[in-house]
Amino acid sequence: MGIITELFVLFGIASLVYWWLSQFTKNNQYFQSIPGPPAIPILGHALDFTSTTEYLQTLFRYSKQYGGIFRLQIGPTRKVVVVSDYKILECILSSTKLLSKSTAYKFLYPWLGTGLLTSDGSKWKKHRRILTPAFHFQILEQFVEVFESCGEKLVEIFEKQVGKDSFDVYPFVTLCSLDIICGKSSFPELMHHVSNICVKESIMGTSVSAQSDANSDYVRSVKDMCRIVLERALSPIQMHDFLYPLTQNYSTQQEALKILHTQTINVIRSRRQELKSKDEGTKQEHSFTKNKKAFLDLLLQATIDEIPLTEEEIREQVDTFMFEGHDTTASAISFSIFCLANFPHVQQKAFEEQKFIFGDDRNPNVTYANLRNMKYLEQVIKETLRLYPSVPVYGRKTTEIVDFDNAVLPAGATILLFAYGIQRDSKYFEDPETFNPSRFENADGKLPYAFIPFSAGPRNCIGQKFALLEMKSVLSKILRKFELQPTNPQHVLKLSAEAVLKSANGIKIKLKCRR
Repeated sequence: MGIITELFVLFGIASLVYWWLSQFTKNNQYFQSIPGPPAIPILGHALDFTSTTEYLQTLFRYSKQYGGIFRLQIGPTRKVVVVSDYKILECILSSTKLLSKSTAYKFLYPWLGTGLLTSDGSKWKKHRRILTPAFHFQILEQFVEVFESCGEKLVEIFEKQVGKDSFDVYPFVTLCSLDIICGKSSFPELMHHVSNICVKESIMGTSVSAQSDANSDYVRSVKDMCRIVLERALSPIQMHDFLYPLTQNYSTQQEALKILHTQTINVIRSRRQELKSKDEGTKQEHSFTKNKKAFLDLLLQATIDEIPLTEEEIREQVDTFMFEGHDTTASAISFSIFCLANFPHVQQKAFEEQKFIFGDDRNPNVTYANLRNMKYLEQVIKETLRLYPSVPVYGRKTTEIVDFDNAVLPAGATILLFAYGIQRDSKYFEDPETFNPSRFENADGKLPYAFIPFSAGPRNCIGQKFALLEMKSVLSKILRKFELQPTNPQHVLKLSAEAVLKSANGIKIKLKCRR
């Protein structure tokens, strides 16, 4: 009986090995049908990507060389297909089936779980449907006070930089953006109740005062997690779950997660208790309108198949929007400031628009309608995002065979969607390396998958309207207060593809107060 059992085990092992080899051979055949640069045995193309500052330019060079689709191999087993070809991007982004994120997103699981960014399948679809109403314009217009309050604090901080030969705007803008997404406000009446904070302020619904206390536990924990996610993705040791607990980053992560999750759960429980103690009329008052609820209230009162969301599910979504909503907008605002400083004629036109809207009022009461009327400033932001997309590359995983014109990908293949590449492609943008906001003045929308800083299709960024309003508000305040100037000599950006697009040597300008 023992011998028979052993034979069955050996047969099972042999069958698994045979299946794995057949799948490997099949997938390798698919992979080899796609063009790509020569690879080194075992290492593949790993030596082409030794730093984050080389990453984008190497991908961009290969993308031009191989016509918008090419294969890469990192190490002996990791194989990806990089795409900046319009037809292929359209095929993937417009699909209602190819919605799964690549396996690299797993490094976000300890922090975000399976929130809207990392989930797929029925959970993603149901939660997306629940959260979409939270970004209705009747909700978004309530955030203008938050944008203005946090932007005013940023202007005060910038005033201390006036007269310096140069300064890096990015660290200051990042803290401002974190304050906005977490709900920092200087209006005392908003601080009276957790309910007011949750509804009238922002996504996270709590004040972290990042601009006032850049060294707080909460702010430090956010920075630590953003750094760790990137380092895990690039480290041959830390990317493996069984080796990662042996590293210092693992200990740092555990401490950061305890702080982040405790903060979020406390806010959720406080708001839940408030809702229980209010009658229906008060609930409606704090949710703006009868049918348009703010983000956290919407989550707390939502059900799936008549079952309320668990506390863990709510925490995942709140933490997801906090993560997605602060670093990406900080990147876009910072690069916009840099472009305005280095293109005076563009800055002058944007400033004239501000004068047209507000006249000589130096401290206007900015409204939602004012922000929507900043058409040229929106063009400046879009052109900045074209050249410097906050997320220059993002990954998908095929769940079925995908047949392109000249290549076929098996189920389970990793595809990197190269937004940075297509947005600098001369086939879709005239003089693509030139900063020209006016190109968006008469955009006809005929090529929706050529400009994808917020992705596109069913899995596009749910918070893009929120982000654009925030960017307009902050940039408007800065433009009205300061004349932005280039450094001397002119600062040259050293682009770095980290969790979001950054500049390894900072984003530096000079400031002069307007009279």
